[in-house]
Amino acid sequence: MTEALFGFLAMFALMALRVPIAFSMAAVGLVGIALMRSWPAAFSSAATEIMDVASYTLSVVPLFVLMGNLVTRAGMSRELYQAAYAFIGHRRGGLAMSTVVACAGFGAICGSSIATAATMARVAMPEMRRFGYANSFAAGTIAAGGTLGILIPPSVIMVIYGIMTEQSIGALFAAGVIPGAIATLFYIGTAWNSVRRDPSLGPPGDRTSWAGRVAALRDIWGVIALFAIVMGGMYGGFFTPTEAAGVGAMGGFIFAWARGRMSLPVLTETLIESARMTAMLFTILIGASIFANFVNFTTLPQDLQGFVSQFNIHPMLVVVVICIIYVVLGTAMEELSMILLTVPIFFPLITHLGLDPIWFGILIVCVVEIGMISPPVGMNIFVISSMLPDVPTASIWKGVTPFIVADLFRLALLIAFPSITLWLPRLLNL
Repeated sequence: MTEALFGFLAMFALMALRVPIAFSMAAVGLVGIALMRSWPAAFSSAATEIMDVASYTLSVVPLFVLMGNLVTRAGMSRELYQAAYAFIGHRRGGLAMSTVVACAGFGAICGSSIATAATMARVAMPEMRRFGYANSFAAGTIAAGGTLGILIPPSVIMVIYGIMTEQSIGALFAAGVIPGAIATLFYIGTAWNSVRRDPSLGPPGDRTSWAGRVAALRDIWGVIALFAIVMGGMYGGFFTPTEAAGVGAMGGFIFAWARGRMSLPVLTETLIESARMTAMLFTILIGASIFANFVNFTTLPQDLQGFVSQFNIHPMLVVVVICIIYVVLGTAMEELSMILLTVPIFFPLITHLGLDPIWFGILIVCVVEIGMISPPVGMNIFVISSMLPDVPTASIWKGVTPFIVADLFRLALLIAFPSITLWLPRLLNL
């Protein structure tokens, strides 16, 4: 266990020196294995992890990344926002609530939190400013709503967790549906309560006629169709998750082309952007895998299991402690690195306690959501701040704080009642 602790300290020291986290994990893992075994064993382990990235299973990651980028190019986010705005935009705080609903819908076909936040900032922020919304409230709503992109399936984070733990990606997607719906309702309730307490935060927008509402609903048929094809085809047994990602990417391309938003330069830019994002994800994955191998050579996983067994700690208390650790880590690390670094340590403990790994996976995603809007390294906050340079970062933190509180309540609900998460996968026999 001592070796693992020194390894973590060394990794955080390299990160403090601004060494990229992927290289920090890889360097510490490589040196750690070499010191505990030998340099040939360390290089062999690193080569194996690099080769594993080329596996068929992991091909689902770049395909879902490509699908999200193509969907963004197709401009579906604007139609989603306009449809939500048509029904609730005329109420106080209605534009903020519309933003949350649009984020949920866009997340269902995008799978990326950062992409959802960035896209909705371009779509929703100008409207909220036009009606006099407070910058802190508007930016905080967009940052929080963006986190729904990794909880509502399909989700890249769920895919990586499923691959790491050898769990069914389909079951994880199904398990995320109800928690995603609850998260959306909690965020809508948070926006409503914020405006109830201070009406100046979110003045009402213009009322839309019923004819306009029907027209707005017709405009989102592409979103509904793409989600139905990808998820329905996967659960209907027509194709695997990897094939579903490929079908989704092709569907995103077709919709973008049919709307006149796809040209050769745009396609080239989209492919390059997807390749860069995939390279970043896989580099972090390789570094984390090397570090995880080093941790497995130590006695840390076994020591944690022995500690819990020795003191007869209740499994739910262990889950609460793990969630607290994730919340703390989320203030200093981005979500993918956090999952890749910690799952190899905590997952054996969870299975040792007899807890459901699908339920635990959804809890991790929920905690990662909190990390994405928590100071000082909330990635969604930085995305919104870079896109809205005239809004101080402190104002965005202020606006997002009520949504963090809502997230904590939701996390407690999912911990206390695992059946909320597991009902749908069991209904589908996944």
